Amino acid sequence: MANPKIGICLGSKSDLPQLENAQKLLKEMGVPYEVRILSAHRTPGRAAEYASGARGRGIKVLIGMAGVAAHLAGALAAHSDLPVLGIPAAGGPLSGFDALLATVQMPPGVPVATFAVGKMGATNAALFACQIIAQTEPEVQQGIVDYRAAMRAKVQAADAELNS
Repeated sequence: MANPKIGICLGSKSDLPQLENAQKLLKEMGVPYEVRILSAHRTPGRAAEYASGARGRGIKVLIGMAGVAAHLAGALAAHSDLPVLGIPAAGGPLSGFDALLATVQMPPGVPVATFAVGKMGATNAALFACQIIAQTEPEVQQGIVDYRAAMRAKVQAADAELNS
């Protein structure tokens, strides 16, 4: 996308399906983003270069999704002063629990906001990134208001259908 505001980094191409709902949400909100495959372990220099240059390219929020050792979000945070959101990828020998612990246990001074494991966490991270951007962009704030109204309507419709 042209002029991305959110930079999403995945540790592996195999994590891409867990990002589908988040990408759909960002498209619906009209927030441009980019997705990169970068590894904290296999391409550490490229991950550092990406994070350190993100602000200069207009990125407002970084999202890192990785599994198992899951150091990607922390590596991004180590090389950028932008907000970094971490998504532990589902899978691996511990079904994402290892990734959750690796993402959430950041040392003081290098924060990573950590979300739930897998698709659910990816969706919430995308929404949270929109909320950050909405602080200075009213059209994104309106998208959040509309998104929540649609969620309410869906629940109310389900309740009405159940009780009719």
